[in-house]
Amino acid sequence: MHCSIYKGRRAPDTYLFVPVRDDFTAVPASVLQAMGPLEHVMELVLTPERKLARVSAVTVMRRLLVQGCYVQLPPRDDPERLGMA
Repeated sequence: MHCSIYKGRRAPDTYLFVPVRDDFTAVPASVLQAMGPLEHVMELVLTPERKLARVSAVTVMRRLLVQGCYVQLPPRDDPERLGMA
């Protein structure tokens, strides 16, 4: 499955995946507003075996098919990892 990935200027480390480049019709207006102006990052071909950094490719593929987009949020800071627990 093909997808295009974008990052927003207002939402660091947040990425938007859509199945068709520059087609944001399935993206909720609130997401587009929160992310701000979008910058195209890359094109990607997803397969069930493909390794992604934060989530399985199958999860992204399923969301693209059902919802028309996938938003990858930045990882939460783990207090233990930061030595704050």
